[in-house]
Amino acid sequence: MRNVYVVGVGLTKVGKLYDISLRDLATEALFKSIDDAGGEMPEAIVVGNMLSSLVEQENLAALIADHAGLRGITGFKVEAACGSGGAAFLAGYSLIASGLFKKVVVLGIEKLSERPTPQTARGLAWAADADYELVYGISFSGLNALVMRYYMSKYNVSREEMASWAVLMHENAATNPYAHMRNKITVEDVIKSPLIADPIRLYDSCPLSDGAAAVMLTSRDVARKVTDTPILVAGIANSVDSPDLSSRFELDSMLAARLSAEKAFKMANISPNDIDVAEVHDAYSITGIISIEEIGFAPKGKGAKLISEGSFRPGDKPTINPSGGLKARGHPVGATGIYQIAEIAMQLRGDFPGVKVEGEYGLAQNIGGVGSNITTIILRS
Repeated sequence: MRNVYVVGVGLTKVGKLYDISLRDLATEALFKSIDDAGGEMPEAIVVGNMLSSLVEQENLAALIADHAGLRGITGFKVEAACGSGGAAFLAGYSLIASGLFKKVVVLGIEKLSERPTPQTARGLAWAADADYELVYGISFSGLNALVMRYYMSKYNVSREEMASWAVLMHENAATNPYAHMRNKITVEDVIKSPLIADPIRLYDSCPLSDGAAAVMLTSRDVARKVTDTPILVAGIANSVDSPDLSSRFELDSMLAARLSAEKAFKMANISPNDIDVAEVHDAYSITGIISIEEIGFAPKGKGAKLISEGSFRPGDKPTINPSGGLKARGHPVGATGIYQIAEIAMQLRGDFPGVKVEGEYGLAQNIGGVGSNITTIILRS
């Protein structure tokens, strides 16, 4: 199996991008990644997306490749709910590692502003079990609220401790030019924000965002020719769990997060202690907190308390979500995993435009559903 390298990245600003179409947004990120890779043109494109059939259309790889003037290349879409970007990256990685291709662009794209919020929220809820959960009327926020309430009760976590996650994310995003929400907030702001699904409040939740991100993957021989700072994909793994919460072993655990991380660490031959910077999936504060515990950055039940005590900030090892995470950078669903990977690659190259973190190893964990489809990626400079 061949080594795979990230040699180019391309990001668009995240936000409510009403004045740009899906195909134009995707093409912007695509060509930025090509330019960053020294103009190397891809042989294949893998698109991560969740809701294109609801928002605009399917057959995205052909649509985007045609719009970009790349007719004739190989292309397909990957869907894994909110984890579509990470799953698409795994597919693109496999195309290079297998020797089938030498240059592949993995592109994540989502345009959530194209439909009314209730319709988009219903589409996002399909990441849960439609037959055994959604039929009873519970929302995606409601399912995460069940997890958050259980976690806070089991580990005696205060509302103030839980709110500290969102405060840190907004602080980190304040200097990220790509971020959707660059305003700083306080613990009081979080606690007094509108209730979404008890105990989740508005500021515990990520915004609905549009955005596109792309990374160029190549084999070793190509990487050496196009850049002085190739970033090695040192470890990568995906794991799945039940889509419904009722058959989980524990509500405060994400089996797929733990297993995918363990497999990625084994492949990279390192441990959580070696990670300098991480981008984890915090669609809700509770998601990010459980993620850092399952990865091994915090003991079980201590994630929120450690955040509230000042851990995981810029300069700490690891620094968590210097981009602002989904909470403040934004969550353009199918693109989120690619944003995370691109941000880690830029940190390791030393050219991320926001909060900078020095180091050799970075980790991204992209989550689909309420922890049912999770990809963990470890990059090395």
